[in-house]
Amino acid sequence: MRRFLKQQSLSIVFLVLFLGALTGQAIAGHADFNEQQVRHGDPEISLSRYLVSSDFGVDVMENWQSEYLQFMLMILLTVWLLQRGSPESKELDKGGRESDQQQKVGPYAQRNSPRWAKVGGIRRTIYENSLVLVMGTFWLGTWFAQSVTGVVQYNSELLDHHLDTVSWWHYLGEPDFWNRTLQNWQSEFLAVGSMAILAVYLRQRGSPESKPVGEPHTATGVEG
Repeated sequence: MRRFLKQQSLSIVFLVLFLGALTGQAIAGHADFNEQQVRHGDPEISLSRYLVSSDFGVDVMENWQSEYLQFMLMILLTVWLLQRGSPESKELDKGGRESDQQQKVGPYAQRNSPRWAKVGGIRRTIYENSLVLVMGTFWLGTWFAQSVTGVVQYNSELLDHHLDTVSWWHYLGEPDFWNRTLQNWQSEFLAVGSMAILAVYLRQRGSPESKPVGEPHTATGVEG
């Protein structure tokens, strides 16, 4: 068990942090929601009811979709785009999809390579793009979930003001939907861009997200 925990410690810690943050968001969001209910003279709701509400759902989904978009773009764009001196970039002469030999696929696969890396055709095409495909699916799925929960919450607010509700399709053109979407996208793009640039000049000893402390600023694609 100790060996398992050590070998899986990164994913386990992030899972615990995620569950802790999600729980904290649920508790704080529930309290905030009920405060607003009291201000408007409406009845309070239970925590279990809040967890399945559109108010909680849209807040969670709008953050999840932007995170998956961030990683999908980072994975895809770093195939071709380079940043001199950054460990987030490939080496400057390795832009592109690289050769079969470099990627160890087909006849260049190793004995312990994944099975689909050893074959050709559609199976290998799917597998060699599987990370982007899955991240893209998660992004589109959570973005769709944001739009569905968002329109429910938006219509609830319209009803509170005795206004006509809107369809899901109409909501996609509403400022509310794009404000929720873009406020998350811009923060993700800023964070990733900052990491790519700052890692050129700054270091964190022992981290694979940083170059070794003594590497020159111009060293590209080198991880600690």
